[in-house]
Amino acid sequence: MTREGMSYAAAGVDIGAGDRAVELIKDVVGRSTRREVVGGLGGFAGLFALDTSKWRRPLLASSTDGVGTKIAVATAMDVHHTIGIDLVAMVVDDLVVCGAEPLFLQDYIACGRVVPERIQSIVAGIAEGCRQAGCALIGGETAEHADRMAPDDYDISGTGVGVVDADELLGAELVRPGDAVLAFGSSGLHSNGYVLARRVLLADAGLALDVDHPDLGRSLGAEMLEPTRIYAKDCLALAAETGVRVFAHVTGGGLAANLRRVLPRGLDAEVDRATWAPQPIFTLISALGHVAEQEMERAFNLGVGMLAVLDANDVDRALALLTARHVPAWVAGQVVPSPDPGEPSAVRLVGRHR
Repeated sequence: MTREGMSYAAAGVDIGAGDRAVELIKDVVGRSTRREVVGGLGGFAGLFALDTSKWRRPLLASSTDGVGTKIAVATAMDVHHTIGIDLVAMVVDDLVVCGAEPLFLQDYIACGRVVPERIQSIVAGIAEGCRQAGCALIGGETAEHADRMAPDDYDISGTGVGVVDADELLGAELVRPGDAVLAFGSSGLHSNGYVLARRVLLADAGLALDVDHPDLGRSLGAEMLEPTRIYAKDCLALAAETGVRVFAHVTGGGLAANLRRVLPRGLDAEVDRATWAPQPIFTLISALGHVAEQEMERAFNLGVGMLAVLDANDVDRALALLTARHVPAWVAGQVVPSPDPGEPSAVRLVGRHR
């Protein structure tokens, strides 16, 4: 009796499914191109022709990030077409903090089993995020980890590259006393704090993802999967038209921790909570989990996804520009001298949320 030999497919990796996935994503990737992209999908490396005539002293900026456990919600809901938007947002909105224009992004998807249609859905979201950000998706990798991940598990990450002219580089060294701190409204949870949110809402409170919640006006799953707002084009437009010193992307650590990263020694910031009201999802988490205010402010964005530090004289122009671009924005605070210039910069949150 002849024993059939072992194969890669029998061991858990279906190369054929991977090939089908690549064919399915070719069309969606094409929606996020730029004229500088050389060649197409399928090569060993993505090619991008940098137009050096556009920048006098071009500085390349790069950022790598993932989406975290928001993917667990996408998996539970079997909804995968928005998680890629979150990935792009986490990458490109880090790039624009220094004024860099996002040029291109590459993704990495690791999964327990390649389901071509699911991969297509994930990549379609990544391509849509790149379209919103004005950058190109020029390549990626899908890896099947059959012996390390459950069949329906997956994780994604992305690396983006941008460019900024050295003469237009934004940074903490430009910040001055009296500068205004402008807040950009978030679309909800974005992609941070999901371990705490899932523990409170799903594990402890036992709420169902697919049931409408009266406080949210829709299902909890839809609320938790709301895509992260992408601010890249809005930030670049603001930097071109006003005296922006620097941006701060509000992600892990919350508003205070991320704003502190872009303040120079000797200057602090005061932010007034009374200038905005966090969305109901944050109130729900706080109430059901009895989560302290300080902990909420460290884990979540609480309604603010991006901050701009800019010349106070440009506030009206900045708000008008953002309103025209349909970005909710308001003056949340100001930059002030530190009481002790020898100490690291601090961000003081005052007042109570509306």
